Amino acid sequence: MFSNFFLKSFRILLLPFALVYWLGISIRNWLYDKKVYTSTAFGLPLICIGNLSVGGTGKSPMVEYLVELLQDKFKVATLSRGYKRKTKGYTLANKNSTALEIGDEPMQFHLKFPDLAVAVGEKRIEAIPQLLHDRPETQVIILDDGFQHRAITAGLNILLTDYSNLFTRDFYLPTGDLRDLKSSYKRAEILVVTKCKPELGEVERKKLLNEISPAPGQLVFFTTLEYGQAFHITNEKKIDLDINTEVLLVTGIANPGPLKKLLEEHSSSYHLMSFPDHHIFSIDDLNDIKKRFEDIRHKDKIILTTEKDAVRLVKFRNDLTELPLYVIPVRHRFLFGEGEKFDKVVGEFITGFKKRE
Repeated sequence: MFSNFFLKSFRILLLPFALVYWLGISIRNWLYDKKVYTSTAFGLPLICIGNLSVGGTGKSPMVEYLVELLQDKFKVATLSRGYKRKTKGYTLANKNSTALEIGDEPMQFHLKFPDLAVAVGEKRIEAIPQLLHDRPETQVIILDDGFQHRAITAGLNILLTDYSNLFTRDFYLPTGDLRDLKSSYKRAEILVVTKCKPELGEVERKKLLNEISPAPGQLVFFTTLEYGQAFHITNEKKIDLDINTEVLLVTGIANPGPLKKLLEEHSSSYHLMSFPDHHIFSIDDLNDIKKRFEDIRHKDKIILTTEKDAVRLVKFRNDLTELPLYVIPVRHRFLFGEGEKFDKVVGEFITGFKKRE
């Protein structure tokens, strides 16, 4: 509690830097709005998944949701920056790719959807033509975390905001978490309030809508995170979380809050080993995890991690075979019965785009 208070107090002291940051992004957005900086459109449907803040709003699960929705009907590709990878430039994932080469989230997509074209590239405006050259059959590209990169014009922008930290209540870096202007939300066709409590009611929904104040024609959806059955990191044996089991939770993600809440409800107790977001695990980290696990005296105990962390741990496969290290998948579930409406809007965007060609 003291450390959180200290951190918040320190970030408030950084307010002058936040105002400078705000000025910088304001000028940049103004230059795009006035066409001084130009945006490029491409002749195929581009779906952009993004947010206005740093930190976890559920972008990766949303990308996966869209891939599952579209892959049986269209040739789909994903394009990400490949954050914290050890390579530069454009890369298309192949059977020999690793998280170090393409980044943890693209690697997660590649492992879950082997037939999906997964590409990375810092300069998306250059990466898209290269992707289309390598995969000319591509019909739809999902841009992962591309909303603030205005050099490209996407046909459908899906903007995510965390229920517990709405962009309307946030402030600019480094005092807050916003990396783009609050007003930029108006550029999105769809807003999704993520990580809502499952029991979110109609009264609160209306309050949130009033607070967000969607632009004319803008659609707003609400989702909650839904966790699947945990599976072993090497042999994929599945287990259910048990109230009698003690858990060592190992995470290197921006916001482990929802997962911690899950364990509060579905485990005897849990211990947290938290690493920075996108942390590249070393053998020393693995040894620390093993030691921390050995120190837990409970008879029934497991180690639990996220899918994103798992792709950075699986390189130690030989050391993990006998370790009870389980991975828990997560996905978005739309509230208020609006999942079909969301699916329809996405589908109609693609089919409507193809008719315009």
